[in-house]
Formats: sequence, C-alpha cells, structure tokens
Amino acid sequence: MNTRRGGSIASNPVLIGAATMLVVLVAVFLSYNANNGLPFVPTYQLTAEVPNASGLIKGNEVRIGGARVGVVSRIEAFSRPDGSTGARLVLKLDAAQPELPKDSTILVRPRSPLGLKYVEITTGRSRETLANRATIPLSAAKVEPVELDEFFGMFDEPTRAGQADSLIEWGNAFAGRGDDLNRAFRDLGPLLDHATPALANLVAPATQFDELFPAFAQAAREVAPVALAQARMFEGLDRTFAAFSSVRGPLQESISGGPPALDVATRELPAQAGFVKDSTVLFRKLRPAFRSLADASPGLASAFRTGEPALRRAPALNTRLVSALEAVEAFAADPRVEPGVEKLGRFATLLEPTAAFVAPAQTTCNYLALLFRNVASAVSESDVVGSFLRFGVIAMKQGPNSEAGPSSAPANGPAVPTTAANLPFADSFLHANPYPNTAAPGQVHECEAGNERYQVGGQAIGNQPGDQGTFSERIER
Repeated sequence: MNTRRGGSIASNPVLIGAATMLVVLVAVFLSYNANNGLPFVPTYQLTAEVPNASGLIKGNEVRIGGARVGVVSRIEAFSRPDGSTGARLVLKLDAAQPELPKDSTILVRPRSPLGLKYVEITTGRSRETLANRATIPLSAAKVEPVELDEFFGMFDEPTRAGQADSLIEWGNAFAGRGDDLNRAFRDLGPLLDHATPALANLVAPATQFDELFPAFAQAAREVAPVALAQARMFEGLDRTFAAFSSVRGPLQESISGGPPALDVATRELPAQAGFVKDSTVLFRKLRPAFRSLADASPGLASAFRTGEPALRRAPALNTRLVSALEAVEAFAADPRVEPGVEKLGRFATLLEPTAAFVAPAQTTCNYLALLFRNVASAVSESDVVGSFLRFGVIAMKQGPNSEAGPSSAPANGPAVPTTAANLPFADSFLHANPYPNTAAPGQVHECEAGNERYQVGGQAIGNQPGDQGTFSERIER
C-alpha cells in the first residue's frame, strides 16, 4: 500500500534551512546597523557642541535620566573664534521622545572604567523646545569632570620616575631620624590642642572658607593664559636652584646659624616690645601731622624752591660760620659763662609757673594776638597832629548805687528809664569779671574773657557758671 508524503514546510529540509539563513542575515543586519539606531524606527536629529569629545565614538548611546533615547551618529571637530577647538556631535533621538526644552544641558560621561562613554542630556524647564536639526550651543555643555582614565593617565613614565626619585629622597631624609620624629609626634599634642579652636574659627561661616577653593579655581583659570610664561619661570628656577647647589656649603652654614639667631630673637624681641608699643603710640599721634602735610605741601614746595638757591650759597656761609663758631667756642670756654647759665636756669625755673599760667591765654585763647590787633585798631585813625584813641561814651542814669556816680555798694538795680525808643528801661546791675578763666592751670579749661553772657535783670560779679568754651575770635590773615 503506497503512502503519500505531506507537502508542509516542516517536512522540507531545504525550506527550513533557507528560513534559518534569512533570520540569521536579518539579525546580522540589525546588529551591524545598531550603532546608527534600529532600522525602521523614526528619529529626529539634533546637533550638540561640546568642548571635548575624547573617548566618544560613533554609535555611543544618548541617555536622559539613565534611559537610552538615541545614539551619536557623527562626530566632527570645529574651531572657535578665539582659536580654541571643540567637537560637534550629531545626535539621532527617538521620535517618540518629546522635544527637548531649549535650556537643556549636555555632558559626556563614562559608562564604565574601561573608557566607554555616553552622552547624557539633562532636560531644562524652558517652554521653548529644540526643533528637528536644531543645535545645542557650547554654552549648554557642562564642565567636563576628570575621568578615571585621565586620572590614571597622569602617571606616565616621567611622572613614575619622578615619584620614585622623590620616595628615595624622602627615605634618605627620614633615615636615622626616628628619635627626632618621635619627639616631633610627641610635641604635636599641644599643637593639635591649640589648632582645634583655630581650625574651628577657620571654617566658621563668617570666614567664608568654602569660597577659598573656588577662588583658587578662578585664579587658576586666570593664570591659564600665562602657563607658558610660568613654565619658563620654573625653568629659570631650576637654573637658580642649580646655582644654589654649587654654594650649598655657605648656605648650609647660614642655615645652621639660623637656630642661634632665632634664640637671640626669642630673647630680645620681648625686650623690644615696649619700644614697638611706644613707636606705635608715637606714629598714631603723628597721623594728624602727616594728614596736614597734604594741605602744607604747596607751602613746602614753595619753601623748597626758595631754599634751593640758599643751599647753593650754603658753602660760602659755612666758611663764614667758622669764625662765628670759633667765637662761640671761646664764649663757651669763658669761666664766667657757666655761672651766668646757672643763674639763667634758676630764672627760667622761677619763671616757669608764671609762663605756665600765662601761656594758655595765647596758645588756647589767642588773647595776646587779639590785644595787639585791637590796640592797633583803636589808634588807627589820625590827623596832621597825630593818632587818637577811638572810644564811645555810655551815659548811665543816676540812681541808688548807680554806676554813673558814687555808690556805697555794687550796682544792684533797679532798672532805670532810658530815652531809647526801643529800650524803655535799662538795667542798673553791675556785671564785672576781674579774673576771667583763660584756660590756665587750676582754672576751668575755657576762654571766658570776652565770651561772658549778659545776665538781664541781675547782678553778675566773678566767673560765670558753666563752660564758655575755648572759642575766641581769630585774626584773619
């Protein structure tokens, strides 16, 4: 009995083999094109500018929040107007991903310690979005962090050789100094005890210590353009230290003499503290004088200009001074001079209290200058016969104990009628201050003469109560 075979694909080895090869070819095609995104998946394109695309290759992933949203389809370099370079990345993103806000930022980050990298996009909050084929500017690229491979890459062969030499030199420096190190570590205890409050103050919010290292970073950015000049400076320092090595003997002697010098300074500087303190007080008192130099500088300049010709004639004057100094020498050698100087000293000693009492009348109150000015003003008018004194007569009404005639007691009122239209009555009270205060020792520090206030309706004899101040009329120059 004949049995007929079925016509299904499963029973045909040729068709099964062909189907298997087709599936393998499709898988290989998809794997080969995975770097450019899966085929038949709609995408939209963005261009991003970054300062450095080192380690980034075509086909690396683009992620948002850790999720893959696209790939890098092309990388090309470009030059900026300032001469620096950067990299331009063409990104293919999944069209299902919403359009990115315009203020989104971009960062190239490592995917693994082996050097594989990817592009991370941090979406912004702007309502404006980046359309298809838009460009993310360089300003949106975050500062590239130091990668692990870059960190290990700095230990190149010259660096490793330098580190080895440093370790050898450090070993030589510490060799045989164990006791010194033990004493140093023992003495670190008091230092750390005192350092604790000092460091607490250092990191206090008021010191703004957290801004120190950002300031260092800013300073580093500022000096980056002069890196070549700094390299030349270090080359010069290398030559300088090489020259120092040739004179290390004298230098070593100088360094060995340093501790005794420091011991002397430790012993002597406290003794000089009093001098430094007095000097500080002196210069503090001299500050007003230094400030007044600015106002006096025009006069000083004129004096210097006038003094220059005089200084040119000074040699001739010095020659003539020889005879004068010889005469002074003969005078000093005269035996009669010493007794005279002693008597003059006693006279100055006797005159000192009087001078101390009278001097403030001029130095504080300017009374002597005012006296000469007023006297000169009083006799300033004259005729063909001569000068005469200017004065005015004040007529007083006659009354009991009036100042207009004889009285048995100082005038003490009452008010008397007057002929003045605007002053129907005038006080008949004595106002006298025979010994006014002139800021002399033992007196109130005030310039009372000429500054007494008239007490209406009362007698005023002697010093007035209160402080009249040290103001007196100044002579205009």
